[in-house]
Amino acid sequence: MGVFAIDNMKKKVLNKNKENINHDSQCGFHCIQMQDIEVTLGQNTILSDVNIHIHCGHLTTIIGRNGAGKSTLIKAITGEIPYKGKILFQDIRLNKMLDMKVGYVPQHINIEKNTPTSVYDLFASFISNRPVFLYKDKYLYQEIKESLSLFDAQNLIDKTVSDLSGGELQRVLLSIALNPIPNLLLLDEPISGIDRNGMELFYSNLNELKLHYDLAIIMVSHDFEFVRKYSDHVILLDGTIIKEGPPDEVLDSPEFENVFGKV
Repeated sequence: MGVFAIDNMKKKVLNKNKENINHDSQCGFHCIQMQDIEVTLGQNTILSDVNIHIHCGHLTTIIGRNGAGKSTLIKAITGEIPYKGKILFQDIRLNKMLDMKVGYVPQHINIEKNTPTSVYDLFASFISNRPVFLYKDKYLYQEIKESLSLFDAQNLIDKTVSDLSGGELQRVLLSIALNPIPNLLLLDEPISGIDRNGMELFYSNLNELKLHYDLAIIMVSHDFEFVRKYSDHVILLDGTIIKEGPPDEVLDSPEFENVFGKV
């Protein structure tokens, strides 16, 4: 597959969903603030004093050793686990707090091999209240196909989910996470198990999202080469934030070397 290209179907989806973004400004119209986030599980404090300010239109990547609290932070943002502190979503133009819509692409989904669920069935179960196993709605089918086209995945609509490759499943999950378009897109190690060509395509997709939507993207990743190349902001986490800033500043810092050694 070639690099991400917006054809006529993709333009239709983009125009239907995108906001008018001021590309001359340093950020989009919205920002997200996490204030004094703390997560305690049992007797163990996993995260403490986590303060993050994210502008929409930026890709923020969270890095850290195993057990540093990266996935815990993602689960706190999605409301999967309780936390102390505040997560605020603000309209910068109006200086007004808003409700935040969150899209989430997990690291893994549990689908047993030989399960007959199709991509259409999976997608429809997220966006429709109708029992998808009774009949196939032609209008819903077209809507799902258009959404999948954002990631060149429209031809997968009738394919069985358990037969998808890692890269194909990733593109399907991204399409689901963006319907409807969220304010914050969370990606928990989304390129795990994807080959290099798939990684390049994935990051090209993210760049298109940043250009066409006023949304923030938070990604957990261990691939420092791609983190350096594509991230706008990097957060080094180890129970709390020990370093943050532009990719080169964080990846070349003493704090990074103390955690990972020389890379």
